[in-house]
Amino acid sequence: MRTLFLAIGLLLGTSPLCMAGQIYKWVDAQGVTHFGAQPPQGQDATSVVTPSVPAGKPSTLPRSDAIGDQQAIDKTVKKQVAEQQAQLKVFCEQARTNLAQLQNNPRLREEIDGEMRRLTDETRQERITEAQKQIEQNCQ
Repeated sequence: MRTLFLAIGLLLGTSPLCMAGQIYKWVDAQGVTHFGAQPPQGQDATSVVTPSVPAGKPSTLPRSDAIGDQQAIDKTVKKQVAEQQAQLKVFCEQARTNLAQLQNNPRLREEIDGEMRRLTDETRQERITEAQKQIEQNCQ
């Protein structure tokens, strides 16, 4: 009976070593990195060294303060994205207004060196093209 318990104890003690298999890493023709237990045939694959947790040391789980820090970072990023979207919306509205003015008013004037001068047709067409490109690139 002792030998049975001894054999079971040895099997249980060595089972984590048996479960840790080799992991391979390779990059396919499209440049995508893959990981797997079997290396692909006909491609170079490198073996990945997997860290093992020493016996007696607890695994490191995320602490609650680390989760709170991540939530604060997420909130800050979301706020920044919302501000950028609002600025982009204002930019798009202004660009569309400017484009409409350029297209509908052939007698536009601008201030140059304190003097009001009328835009030439060439300048007006250049600005129309530029405004259309800006709207196409930034506004949807």
